[in-house]
Amino acid sequence: MNTPPLVQAFVLHFGEMGSRWGINRTVGQIYALLYVSEKPLNADEIGESIGCSRSNVSMGLKELQAWRLVRLQHFPGDRREYFSTPEDVWLIFKTLAEERKKREVEPTLTMLRGAMMESPASEAEQHAQARMKEMYQLIELVTTWFSDIQHMDVETLQRLMKLGSQVQKVLQFTQSLSRLGNRDQDREHAE
Repeated sequence: MNTPPLVQAFVLHFGEMGSRWGINRTVGQIYALLYVSEKPLNADEIGESIGCSRSNVSMGLKELQAWRLVRLQHFPGDRREYFSTPEDVWLIFKTLAEERKKREVEPTLTMLRGAMMESPASEAEQHAQARMKEMYQLIELVTTWFSDIQHMDVETLQRLMKLGSQVQKVLQFTQSLSRLGNRDQDREHAE
């Protein structure tokens, strides 16, 4: 399989970034190749393109399937399995975020819930438990916010993300209005 230089550069970069994202180089390369491929690829085509063994490709594909980031396909008259990524980049983003939440965030929340139910035996444990409670509250807030975002349609999500710092300006404006309203109420009560 003749891989164009632009695709090779993308695949190699994803492989290098894989370790920073918590996946191995081969998995990153397989995903990158499938993402930019015009058509679904079988394991032999993937291995030939990225220069790795069939067993490494198989293990990488299993990991990507466990993350729900690739789809398995079959074609009439061909016994081989073919793989592709979803076309919608937003679906990929949501799936990846859901899986990371399930694998990383939820176990941490479970641990923190358990730690907050313990009776602290010392001042050091009281301090640690208070800090854990702060962390738990932050993670819960972010998780709830993320869950709300997960249920938005793509168009709304894109509009929200494009707002960027404008959201902060709106929030600052509403806070200013709220403070003015509170001052007016304080004056009325003082009179």
